[in-house]
Order: sequence, then C-alpha cells, then structure tokens
Amino acid sequence: MTTHNTFFKYFNISQTEEKWGMYITSVGYSKVVPNENYPNQPHPQSHELTWNKGRILNDFYIIFISKGKGMYGSKSTPPMDISEGTCFFLFPQIWHRYKPDIKSGWEEYWVGFNGSYAQQLMLADFFSANAPLTNIKLNKDILVLFRRLLDTAKESSTGYPQQLAGITMQLLGLVNTISQHTEFDNDPVGRLISKAKFLLQESFENQLDMEYLASQLPMGYSSFRKAFKKVTGESPNQYHLNLRLNRAKDLLSSTALNINEIADQTGFENVFYFSKLFKKKNGISPSSFRKMNYPFDYQIL
Repeated sequence: MTTHNTFFKYFNISQTEEKWGMYITSVGYSKVVPNENYPNQPHPQSHELTWNKGRILNDFYIIFISKGKGMYGSKSTPPMDISEGTCFFLFPQIWHRYKPDIKSGWEEYWVGFNGSYAQQLMLADFFSANAPLTNIKLNKDILVLFRRLLDTAKESSTGYPQQLAGITMQLLGLVNTISQHTEFDNDPVGRLISKAKFLLQESFENQLDMEYLASQLPMGYSSFRKAFKKVTGESPNQYHLNLRLNRAKDLLSSTALNINEIADQTGFENVFYFSKLFKKKNGISPSSFRKMNYPFDYQIL
C-alpha cells in the first residue's frame, strides 16, 4: 500500500526464497503525525497492533525510528521510552507492543525477515530478545539502506527477493557494528555534524535552507559551515547536491522512472538544470548513464 506518508508491502514466500536461507516478509515506511491514530493504515490481520493487546509475529523484524518518539515493551522487557535514532528488533513468538507519542508522532522504517540462515544469525550472540533496543543515533547509512529496501520493493525487478535479503544483511551488519562502536561519543561538534548529515540524507528530494538546518542542530551557521567542511571536505550545499546527484544515479540504474521523474524526485527545478549538473559531475548525460548501467530495456527515457 502507498499513500503520501506510508508505503508497505508484504511478500509471498516461494521455495526459492526459502532455499536462499534468508527471505523478506515485509518492508515499509510510515509517517505518523501528532494526534493521529496508530497504525495509520490497515495491515493484514496477522500484523494488527494495538498498545493494549500487543501482538505476536512469526518473523524477525528490524524497526528504525528516524523522527519523533514513543514507547516499546515486550514479554522480555518492561515498557520503555524510545526516541529518534533508536533501532529495535522483534523476535518470533515473543509478545511485544510499541506506539508513537501522541504529541510528537514518529517516522518509522521496518523490514521483516526469516529463513534458516536468518535464524542461525539472529539466535547467535549478536542480537538478543532481552536487549532489543539499540541507539544507533541518526546514522545516514542506516537510512540509505532502508530507502534502498523500499526502492527495490517498489521496483520488484527480476531477482528482487534476493536483493532485499542482501540489503537486510547489510543492515544487520551495520546495526551490530554501530552498537559496538559508538561514534563521536566524546565529540559534541562531531555529533552535531553527524546529525546534519542524516538530515541532509533524509531531504535529498528537497531544496534546503542551510541556515535553517544549522538552527535545528542548534548551531550558528558560520560555525556549522566551517565544522561541516572540516569533517566532510565539502560545504553543506555541495554535500547535499552530491547526495541528490548520487541518488539520481541509483534511480537511473535501478528503476524504470523516466528522467523527468528522477529530476523531480531528487529536488531539481527542471530536467535541463538537472541534466547540466549531472553531466558536470559524471562526465556523461543522464540518458547516456542509463544506457550504460540500466540492466533491462532502456527505452524509457
């Protein structure tokens, strides 16, 4: 199902996916605004969730809260607060419940998975049902992987179940790494720049006022620009532009969107300006890039 604030998809599992050892049962994104009922869209009966009743699922899930806050509880853990930057796991056959705060709402990404290899991995010592929450902070690489999951699910091109499984493995590896190595713990400025990079990654489809972004950290614009360039080697505007152009490359090589649609989805005012900047950065036009990199029929330009 797709709306302005929601996309989710549930998958039928074939013997091929089971033989692969890891298969994806669901992917999704939901934006829940303040004072909105949760969940804000109907899901299959097997996945219905209310705070009072909770639920039990048959698969593993990774859920990432990118904005807002709420609560989580399970058979293994008492109710606890969760905030933006929190990633938590759901385990099969373990009762759980969670919900956004009514005043703040939240934005959530999720992926459900299972399989013989998935069970072997999840039941080892890397992840625990007794400690299902990980504060990964606003890590831009986590966001990139979740969006790649959504793009792959939407496109549903040949071999996409195995692609989804591979991206989910990357997610698991990254979450495990972050939980063991907390970046910028003793560097407050570094934490602010890390948050800024996340916010820029989250907004690649829009033009951004960098002074407003700095005020959200909060940080003075001059200090923000200087610190950002020191950490990344680029100004905030150039960093954001490169994010949008790299996103365009991903869309050109992995989706059937036409170039006008890609220019629009990456926040460019018109296709001519987009094509000019794309060629300046990559040395070839968007249409030429697609012909070289799109694995199927490229007569969609």
